[in-house]
Amino acid sequence: MRRTPARRRRLFAAALLVASVLAPVATAPATAVPSTPTAPHVGFDHGGEDCPPDGFGPELTARLDKAIEDVRKQAGIPGLVVGLWMPGKGRYVRATGVADKVTGEPMTTDGFVRIGSETKTFTVTALLKLVDDGKIGLDDPISKYIAGVPNGQNITLRHLAEMRSGLFPYTDDADFQHDLLSDPSRFFTPHEVLAYGYKHKNTFDPGAQFQYSNSNLVLLGLVVEKVSGHRLVDVLEKRVFRPAKLDHTLLPDGPEFPEPHPRGYTNQTLTGQVTDSTDWNPSWAWAAGAMISDLEDLRRWAKIVATGELLSPETQAQRLKFLPTGFPGTGYGLGIMNSGGWIGHNGSIPGYETVTVYLPSQKATLVLMLNTDITTQGMEPSSPVARAITQIVTPNNIYDRPVPPREAGPSR
Repeated sequence: MRRTPARRRRLFAAALLVASVLAPVATAPATAVPSTPTAPHVGFDHGGEDCPPDGFGPELTARLDKAIEDVRKQAGIPGLVVGLWMPGKGRYVRATGVADKVTGEPMTTDGFVRIGSETKTFTVTALLKLVDDGKIGLDDPISKYIAGVPNGQNITLRHLAEMRSGLFPYTDDADFQHDLLSDPSRFFTPHEVLAYGYKHKNTFDPGAQFQYSNSNLVLLGLVVEKVSGHRLVDVLEKRVFRPAKLDHTLLPDGPEFPEPHPRGYTNQTLTGQVTDSTDWNPSWAWAAGAMISDLEDLRRWAKIVATGELLSPETQAQRLKFLPTGFPGTGYGLGIMNSGGWIGHNGSIPGYETVTVYLPSQKATLVLMLNTDITTQGMEPSSPVARAITQIVTPNNIYDRPVPPREAGPSR
């Protein structure tokens, strides 16, 4: 029996930190996970020459260990990787919990993960490279490049990147949710997923408000392909991954997943039961959320995307015009967010969550990698982890400030 859209509306959508207050409580409780190994795994060095590995000192390190492990257990997170780099102060790189709930294999810091909506920072970077080339303008209408977009003559590329287009999110469509969850191995094309959203009226006039929608980024991926004359994956490889020296970051064609990687667990299923979603096909997310990366590449990317190393200063300034989202402490720019001063993005895809953010005032980098997306008390599991860490190390810049329920608004 098909579950009602209201009960499944969390599906794949948000991967933005504000989703933790938009989403209803998970439809199934998080499965208990082994509490061992309790000792954190310290793996490869993971860079940060000016961030001494013992710079935080034993007392602060112990506080971080305890806070992270407490949140991991409370949120039912099977495995968690934390990377924190603060120049002149220290670095903290740990893995705790398990990569595989069946075998008990411990989580390690050297694995690949699906990074969900962090993909958006890469797609928009590729788009902004075309802006710097003079091949497109941010205020061009999407209809100039892609036909058939509802109200496309009035929706600009800027509106799409800012999440202010008014296009209905295809991931909120009940038929899409049922079709994907009935066959998670299915391949979807960009135009196929957009069609699910096009069945619905636009939700508001372009620019009128903020609404997180993967439809926006799929369209921007198509623009990159149309204007460049090349596949998005090839543009990303040539113009983003290589210049940024990201050797372990990729946009897969289908369910392929480099080794090693942890198993991923989700309850975004037709029955609401927890399942292993490691090998689900992410093609439905494409330019909005299908990418894969690892800790070291995400560490590098955090600073690059936040400081605009690959873009002209003028274009980066456009990117960092953070507009209100309706959620205190959170602004959204062009495919990038600002939460309490931390700039970057987070990601969520069935089985995995990530956070990659940079704090310019302290040149600090925070990366999280989780092997679950199961919510606890309506909150995505990466959010309380990031908040616990930043409360300790940057109390004046707390990522993902709690939003009182009265400000959350109706469930999407």
